[in-house]
Amino acid sequence: MIQQQTVLKVSDNSGAKFARCIKVLGGFKKRFAYLGDVIIVSIIELRNKSKLTSKVKKGDVYKALIIRTKSKHVKKDGSVLFFQNNAVSLINKQEKPIASRILGPLPKKLKKGKYAKFANISSGII
Repeated sequence: MIQQQTVLKVSDNSGAKFARCIKVLGGFKKRFAYLGDVIIVSIIELRNKSKLTSKVKKGDVYKALIIRTKSKHVKKDGSVLFFQNNAVSLINKQEKPIASRILGPLPKKLKKGKYAKFANISSGII
Protein backbone atom coordinates (compact mmCIF):
# COMPACT_ATOMS: atom_id res chain seq x y z
CA MET A 1 0.00 0.00 0.00
CA ILE A 2 1.47 3.26 -1.16
CA GLN A 3 -0.02 6.55 -0.04
CA GLN A 4 0.96 10.21 -0.10
CA GLN A 5 4.41 11.06 1.35
CA THR A 6 5.68 7.48 0.92
CA VAL A 7 9.36 7.36 -0.06
CA LEU A 8 9.94 4.85 -2.86
CA LYS A 9 13.03 3.38 -4.47
CA VAL A 10 13.32 4.10 -8.20
CA SER A 11 14.27 0.78 -9.73
CA ASP A 12 15.38 1.79 -13.23
CA ASN A 13 18.30 3.50 -14.91
CA SER A 14 16.66 6.90 -15.36
CA GLY A 15 19.12 8.43 -12.84
CA ALA A 16 16.80 8.84 -9.86
CA LYS A 17 17.43 6.94 -6.62
CA PHE A 18 14.46 7.86 -4.42
CA ALA A 19 11.09 9.46 -5.11
CA ARG A 20 8.24 10.64 -2.89
CA CYS A 21 4.61 9.95 -3.74
CA ILE A 22 2.64 13.16 -4.25
CA LYS A 23 -0.71 11.83 -5.45
CA VAL A 24 -2.41 8.49 -6.02
CA LEU A 25 -4.20 8.47 -9.37
CA GLY A 26 -7.36 6.55 -10.19
CA GLY A 27 -10.28 8.14 -8.38
CA PHE A 28 -11.61 10.99 -6.31
CA LYS A 29 -10.95 9.57 -2.83
CA LYS A 30 -8.42 6.85 -3.60
CA ARG A 31 -5.95 6.82 -0.70
CA PHE A 32 -3.81 3.77 -1.39
CA ALA A 33 -2.04 2.50 -4.50
CA TYR A 34 -1.14 -1.12 -5.07
CA LEU A 35 0.94 -3.19 -7.47
CA GLY A 36 0.46 -1.97 -11.06
CA ASP A 37 -1.11 1.39 -10.16
CA VAL A 38 0.12 4.75 -11.48
CA ILE A 39 1.05 7.53 -9.07
CA ILE A 40 2.64 10.97 -9.30
CA VAL A 41 6.08 11.29 -7.69
CA SER A 42 8.68 13.94 -7.02
CA ILE A 43 12.38 13.04 -7.31
CA ILE A 44 14.14 13.56 -3.95
CA GLU A 45 17.57 12.00 -4.59
CA LEU A 46 19.71 11.15 -7.62
CA ARG A 47 22.23 8.35 -8.09
CA ASN A 48 25.81 9.48 -7.50
CA LYS A 49 27.33 8.00 -10.66
CA SER A 50 24.77 9.43 -13.04
CA LYS A 51 24.22 12.99 -11.77
CA LEU A 52 25.73 14.49 -14.92
CA THR A 53 24.11 12.13 -17.42
CA SER A 54 20.77 11.75 -15.63
CA LYS A 55 17.51 11.88 -17.59
CA VAL A 56 15.77 13.48 -14.59
CA LYS A 57 16.55 16.28 -12.14
CA LYS A 58 16.01 16.60 -8.42
CA GLY A 59 12.60 18.11 -7.66
CA ASP A 60 11.04 17.14 -11.00
CA VAL A 61 7.52 15.69 -11.02
CA TYR A 62 6.80 12.51 -12.99
CA LYS A 63 4.26 9.74 -13.23
CA ALA A 64 5.45 6.37 -11.95
CA LEU A 65 4.29 2.77 -12.15
CA ILE A 66 4.45 0.74 -8.94
CA ILE A 67 6.41 -2.43 -9.71
CA ARG A 68 7.14 -3.80 -6.19
CA THR A 69 5.41 -3.39 -2.81
CA LYS A 70 6.03 -4.70 0.67
CA SER A 71 2.33 -5.38 1.20
CA LYS A 72 1.17 -8.87 0.32
CA HIS A 73 -0.60 -9.51 -2.99
CA VAL A 74 -2.68 -12.71 -3.06
CA LYS A 75 -2.91 -14.38 -6.46
CA LYS A 76 -5.93 -16.30 -7.74
CA ASP A 77 -4.27 -19.65 -7.04
CA GLY A 78 -3.79 -18.71 -3.37
CA SER A 79 -0.08 -17.98 -3.45
CA VAL A 80 1.16 -14.77 -1.85
CA LEU A 81 3.56 -12.34 -3.51
CA PHE A 82 5.50 -9.64 -1.67
CA PHE A 83 8.88 -7.94 -2.01
CA GLN A 84 11.53 -6.49 0.29
CA ASN A 85 11.00 -2.86 -0.74
CA ASN A 86 8.58 -0.47 -2.38
CA ALA A 87 9.80 0.36 -5.89
CA VAL A 88 8.59 2.34 -8.89
CA SER A 89 9.61 2.91 -12.48
CA LEU A 90 9.26 6.37 -14.01
CA ILE A 91 7.01 6.84 -17.04
CA ASN A 92 6.35 9.76 -19.37
CA LYS A 93 3.01 11.32 -20.31
CA GLN A 94 2.34 8.67 -22.96
CA GLU A 95 2.90 6.01 -20.24
CA LYS A 96 6.08 4.68 -21.84
CA PRO A 97 9.13 4.01 -19.60
CA ILE A 98 11.72 6.80 -19.35
CA ALA A 99 14.48 4.31 -18.64
CA SER A 100 15.90 1.66 -20.92
CA ARG A 101 16.35 -0.97 -18.17
CA ILE A 102 14.53 -2.05 -15.01
CA LEU A 103 16.61 -3.44 -12.15
CA GLY A 104 15.25 -6.37 -10.19
CA PRO A 105 12.28 -8.66 -10.73
CA LEU A 106 8.86 -7.65 -12.03
CA PRO A 107 5.55 -9.37 -11.13
CA LYS A 108 3.82 -11.36 -13.85
CA LYS A 109 0.75 -9.17 -13.38
CA LEU A 110 2.48 -6.37 -15.30
CA LYS A 111 3.30 -8.56 -18.29
CA LYS A 112 -0.19 -8.19 -19.77
CA GLY A 113 -1.96 -5.08 -20.97
CA LYS A 114 -0.51 -1.67 -21.70
CA TYR A 115 2.56 -2.20 -19.50
CA ALA A 116 4.00 -5.10 -21.53
CA LYS A 117 6.98 -2.90 -22.47
CA PHE A 118 8.11 -3.00 -18.81
CA ALA A 119 8.33 -6.79 -18.91
CA ASN A 120 10.59 -6.58 -21.97
CA ILE A 121 13.14 -4.27 -20.33
CA SER A 122 13.13 -5.92 -16.89
CA SER A 123 15.77 -8.35 -15.68
CA GLY A 124 13.32 -11.04 -14.54
CA ILE A 125 9.65 -11.88 -14.00
CA ILE A 126 8.13 -13.52 -10.93
